[in-house]
Amino acid sequence: MTRHPLSYPNSPRGNHVDTYHGVTVPDPYRWLEEPKSEASQQWIDAQNQVTFGYLEKLPGRERIQQRLSQLWNYERYSTPFEWGGRYFYFKNDGLQNQSVLYTLTSLDAEPRVLLDPNALSEDGTVALGGMAVSENGEYLAYGLSTAGSDWNEWHVRQIETGLDTDDHLRWVKFSGAAWTHDHQGFFYSRYDEPDESTKLETVNYYQKLYYHRLGTSQSEDVLIYERPDQKEWGFAGSVTDDGQYLVISVWQGTDSNNLVFYKDLSRPDSPVVELISIFEANYSLVGNEGDRFWFRTDLDAPRGKLIAMDLTQPEQEHWQEIIAEGEDTLEGVSLLNHQFVANYLRDASTALSIYSLDGTFVRPISLPGIGSAGGFSGKRDDTETFYSFTSFTVPNTIYHYNMVTGESTLYRQAEVEFDPGDYATSQVFYPSKDGTRIPMFIIHKKGIELNGRNPTLLYGYGGFNVSLTPAFSVSQLVWMEMGGVYAQPNLRGGGEYGEDWHQAGTKLNKQTVFDDFIAAAEWLIAQGYTSSHTLGISGGSNGGLLVGACMTQRPDLFAAALPAVGVMDMLRYNQFTIGWGWEPDYGSPQNEDEFKALYAYSPLHNLKAGTQYPAVLITTADHDDRVVPAHSFKFAAALQAAHSGDAPVLIRIETKAGHGAGKPITKVIEEVADKWAFLAENLAMAL
Repeated sequence: MTRHPLSYPNSPRGNHVDTYHGVTVPDPYRWLEEPKSEASQQWIDAQNQVTFGYLEKLPGRERIQQRLSQLWNYERYSTPFEWGGRYFYFKNDGLQNQSVLYTLTSLDAEPRVLLDPNALSEDGTVALGGMAVSENGEYLAYGLSTAGSDWNEWHVRQIETGLDTDDHLRWVKFSGAAWTHDHQGFFYSRYDEPDESTKLETVNYYQKLYYHRLGTSQSEDVLIYERPDQKEWGFAGSVTDDGQYLVISVWQGTDSNNLVFYKDLSRPDSPVVELISIFEANYSLVGNEGDRFWFRTDLDAPRGKLIAMDLTQPEQEHWQEIIAEGEDTLEGVSLLNHQFVANYLRDASTALSIYSLDGTFVRPISLPGIGSAGGFSGKRDDTETFYSFTSFTVPNTIYHYNMVTGESTLYRQAEVEFDPGDYATSQVFYPSKDGTRIPMFIIHKKGIELNGRNPTLLYGYGGFNVSLTPAFSVSQLVWMEMGGVYAQPNLRGGGEYGEDWHQAGTKLNKQTVFDDFIAAAEWLIAQGYTSSHTLGISGGSNGGLLVGACMTQRPDLFAAALPAVGVMDMLRYNQFTIGWGWEPDYGSPQNEDEFKALYAYSPLHNLKAGTQYPAVLITTADHDDRVVPAHSFKFAAALQAAHSGDAPVLIRIETKAGHGAGKPITKVIEEVADKWAFLAENLAMAL
């Protein structure tokens, strides 16, 4: 591969300096934190001109995009659910930008379109951000996100007629909707109205829980709960199956620990009662039977257990353990057919079991193979449910499950134009820097030679208790069709082995995550899968931080890096939108010990002038109000200034898009084609 140095846009260095705990830290690209300024807009346009000028000339890019479009063009269904005497599911015909919501009165009835987001914008950038069906199946409350923003506007649709009411709620973020059983309205959470010009950057504090009654204006909504003394608290309301209680989960940033309050809806003037009032564990409501409530919790059980508590005797000494902590991680529990369906993670794959209400084991639920299963939603009396199953080579497949007989019946099976028998999946365990055993999935075409020359993409996340489990991906499939190996390690910081595994990759331990990822790369090279000249790394959001930190710590180890919507400025991340909420994982630069740890790995602050970095394609979006694009902007400017090699270091800035959720299929395909063509060029792949 012949490389010619690129001419990058001018990125003027300012003289801004901050001081943290006596340490002076230059921030020469602070001006890029104002994305709407004329200087920033000119910089964005100039960067995109260079980036797309490079990408458009890559051999095979158009062919990759055509193959992605061809494979993505298959019918995709979500797991159906029943509510209010109706069934609901999402379907995508193949290349629709957004999936369409359908409803039907019985499983053999003719489905009817209830909500088609594709009709709401010409370019598919309006997406469904949330929904809730009223108890009687008469109304749909739904939230819409524009251009990928976390801000949602909520509306109400009459399900029978398909017509919207006049109800319109704004400034809703990080909230669902919970209907009261009189069908007259729902609970939701919102923030005060922000400044329109800075709504994508301004920090989000003081969320409030409201009740909206149908047919009234938002200004008349009833404030149910707020805490002026706790600006970081957020409130997620849900209504119990019997309609008697509003249960409020109180969250603080991304910390998995939460509080639990409740309000008796049978008494209009009842107070909000604090049931769990200390942030010391996670409590997820499973269901109730009168005053008896079941919660999945990790209190004194890092891998999770199921407990029962009685509202008449709420003290901890009266709690009952229903399902004890085991070797596998208890991800979640459903209450169906007066039984518990327990969803476990066993070495990052799903295992399912059914228990009686007293915790007696009933039977396992057999799955088609090693992979990921989800679903099992419904109510306590339901005798049927649905679940989905997927793996790296099995597209999402939906089953109808009989809770009485234990029989699974195939309901929907996706048909994708590929032969899963052509691919091999393995799970390996490798030692990290400190000797900890880390699992990793490796997928590739059968028959590859371990000759150290296979183009390999190493993908990771490692944070926020998020578990990476097997899942089918058209983009990964195309990568493997091109001859690439795909590797996915389960780094510490994730939730694969419970809360201890999560905490082992947070705050002062965050470097452990990067060590795990670097060790995965070294293992793949040592085993002959690939080499430092044919290895690329990829990750998004917190995974973008992972890529940024590892490529700055070990630029010699990788040939290409794809950091997407990454958190790159670890000293400023908590100054924008919901960034402050990530402090439970990252720590705060205001704390001296945590500042030292953050400064030591912050990608922006660890670029070294004169270094030959890998080929880098940074991706971000102008409407990302989760990880504001300034992170990527500043990192790109600093990287281009520090880089001494001929490998391209580019930033691709998507317009009318956000952090990723709701992105139109057309934009997804274009971006993946650009990434794979970039990798092919810089990993010397023969296309």
